[in-house]
Amino acid sequence: MPPPAAGGRRPRDPEETRARLLEAASTEFSLKGLGGARVDAIALGAGANKRMIYHYFGSKAGLYLAVLEQAYDRIRGHERALAVEDCPPAEGIARLVAYNFAFCRDNPDFMHLLANENLHRARHLVKSAKVRQVNLPVIDTIGRLLARGEAEGVFRPGVDPLDLYITIAALGYFYFSNIHTLSVVFGRDLAQPATVAARSDLHVDLVLRYLRP
Repeated sequence: MPPPAAGGRRPRDPEETRARLLEAASTEFSLKGLGGARVDAIALGAGANKRMIYHYFGSKAGLYLAVLEQAYDRIRGHERALAVEDCPPAEGIARLVAYNFAFCRDNPDFMHLLANENLHRARHLVKSAKVRQVNLPVIDTIGRLLARGEAEGVFRPGVDPLDLYITIAALGYFYFSNIHTLSVVFGRDLAQPATVAARSDLHVDLVLRYLRP
């Protein structure tokens, strides 16, 4: 942390200010969407002057896109930390399934952001210069796991890595994006920790059974 400036004021830290704006904006956009979010509320939540939003991001839409990019950075960064390619193929896939499920459980803001951007038909995300660069490596990783598993005789041939990833992502996303309505409709609290843990195990089992020869 930079030392206090003369008079006891802390000198401006651009990276810290930018990070606080992104964090506050993530909350505001996930709750209210791009149209309903207010730059005044974001600036207040970040403890920053709203002029800094335009200085760092150009516009509210620019800040919204930066929030989306950061969200993808976060999920992909955590995936890389799993080091799944150091595991046997089945264990690597199992880790990816369990991780994606847990990420949806622990990051409702991310799901709200995705839902909002899909309402916009991804017209903001398509402007990103980095979103594909950030996301494509996980498909390559899955492809290598599938190839190793096929060579070792533990996975069936012909599985498309993108199709498999979409299935893995969908399992967790649907469960947690609809957990409240499903709980009401079927009269069962699907957010109970034991129920959530059992569901995660079920998803791992489903995917691994699908991949078996």
